[in-house]
Amino acid sequence: MMHADLIDEQDLVSELRALGFEVSGNAEQACTAVVCGLNETNARALKGLVEKLYTGSATILPAVRQAIDQQLLPGLMKFKQSKAG
Repeated sequence: MMHADLIDEQDLVSELRALGFEVSGNAEQACTAVVCGLNETNARALKGLVEKLYTGSATILPAVRQAIDQQLLPGLMKFKQSKAG
């Protein structure tokens, strides 16, 4: 039987911690916390993580994709717009 690579909420939280973010809880809580304290360095790292997750071969579970789409991506866009303006 084949086993697919999956990215679950714990995987996402672990990835965020590996980038230096102090997060806990589920994917949505972690993503909400991450976007509250963005600076240029960690925003770049976060963007890289999202790109890695979305271009990789692993399957992103729905709760993780939702947290990224509804928390991380809008937070990154807001940060980028605040720096441009």
